[in-house]
Amino acid sequence: MILEISIEDDRWQQDGFNALAAEVIATTLTHLGINPDTCELSLLGCNDARITELNGEFRDKPKATNVLSWPAEDLAPELAGEKPDKPEPDFTGEISLGDIAISYDTCALEAADAGKPMEDHVSHLVVHGVLHLLGYDHIRDPDATLMEAIEVEILGKLGVDNPYTENDSP
Repeated sequence: MILEISIEDDRWQQDGFNALAAEVIATTLTHLGINPDTCELSLLGCNDARITELNGEFRDKPKATNVLSWPAEDLAPELAGEKPDKPEPDFTGEISLGDIAISYDTCALEAADAGKPMEDHVSHLVVHGVLHLLGYDHIRDPDATLMEAIEVEILGKLGVDNPYTENDSP
C-alpha cells in the first residue's frame, strides 16, 4: 500500500496515528476484497481550523467536521442500498483511491463526549473515510444502513465496539 500521511497537527504524532491508520486502512481494504498492496491514498492529520477551510472550499460548509474524503473515482451505485463498484487498477496495476483529512480537535471532542477511547473513534473515522473513497455513502437511508453495517464488521475485526450502539459498560 502506498500511504502518504501528512501531519499538520503534532497531536496526531503522540497517538501512534501512522501505524493505526495503516492497520485500519489495510483491514478495511482486505475486508472488501481489495488487495491493499495495490492501493494508493493520502491521509491528512489536521486540526479544526484546517478542516474548516477544506470543508468550506470543497463542500461550501465552512465549519469543522471530523473527516472529509475526496475519492479519486466515483464508484457510487445508482440504486440505493447497492454496493459500489470495486475500483480497477490503472495500467501500472495500482489503484488510486483518493484523499482523506481528519481533524484532531473534533475527533477528540467526539470521543470524549461518547466516552470512547480516542484510538477507537479515530479507527472508526478512518474506516468511514476509506469507505467514502470506495463509493459508500450515508445520504440515502439504504446506503447508510449498508455503510454502517460494513463499518461495524470492520471495526469488529479491529477489536473496536459498535459505534452505533450505546455502551453501558463502565
